[in-house]
Amino acid sequence: MSLAVFAQNHPRLITLGIRLDRAPAAGWLALQAAALMPHWVWMARRLTDGSDDPLGLLALAALAALMWTLRRELRPTPRLGWLALAASGTLSTALLRTGIGPLPALPPLAAALVAVLALACGPLAFLPRRMAGPPVALLAVLALPLLSSLQFYAGYPLRVVTAEASRWLLMAGFEVLREGSSLVVDGQLVIVDAPCSGVQMAWFGYFTASVAALWAGRAGRSFVARLPVVSLLVLGGNIARNAVLVALEAASHAPGWIHESIGLAALALVCGGVARVMVGARGLT
Repeated sequence: MSLAVFAQNHPRLITLGIRLDRAPAAGWLALQAAALMPHWVWMARRLTDGSDDPLGLLALAALAALMWTLRRELRPTPRLGWLALAASGTLSTALLRTGIGPLPALPPLAAALVAVLALACGPLAFLPRRMAGPPVALLAVLALPLLSSLQFYAGYPLRVVTAEASRWLLMAGFEVLREGSSLVVDGQLVIVDAPCSGVQMAWFGYFTASVAALWAGRAGRSFVARLPVVSLLVLGGNIARNAVLVALEAASHAPGWIHESIGLAALALVCGGVARVMVGARGLT
């Protein structure tokens, strides 16, 4: 009896065999997730106490959806390179969390970064070879509760850059001066506040890039080569959004819903452009 005939006559046995074949992958990933539990507890506390936006849950959902979609294609024999990185990263997190010898422990966010990268290596050891590592790793990094930290350290410089670029765009129709991260437009002070820094837009841009690259089956090198274009789209979109909002604020006090609508439209255009960059010319390496 040929294998095809056997599979046709005994579909349940074939399905059971596939499930048993994939059991080592599920077991390894479960053990790895359990070993990294202190970091998940810290991340959950940071989200539930209001310290950060819960956008990381969207990245975790994307990773879970990826694993579920490809559950029947998981490799029965893991790729040893990725598995070694996952194991060494998982072991390192315990040392980095408590400190190595005389060296102090890493801050929780830095230790959690190592943890999520180690966790990303685990699925990559079992995923089909066509699934590139960089977009999976970037999704894992985006799962971290890092928006408030990025806003604290990078928010002000980004606001200054946005304000200065917006000043150049507005000079054609207004008398504009920049004072720090604020603009004086025709004598009226307009503050470029934290939401205008573009941190959240950057998060959505890189999230879109990762998901689109995985959907398109883009190679890792091709994905990394397109990230500078993604950065330019995010920066340009944020500057254009801010310039329009400042012009509206200076010309007339527009209601809040108009500001929100413009912000959502700019975000949609940026994410659409990012997806086009990642999906276009599929199959390039």
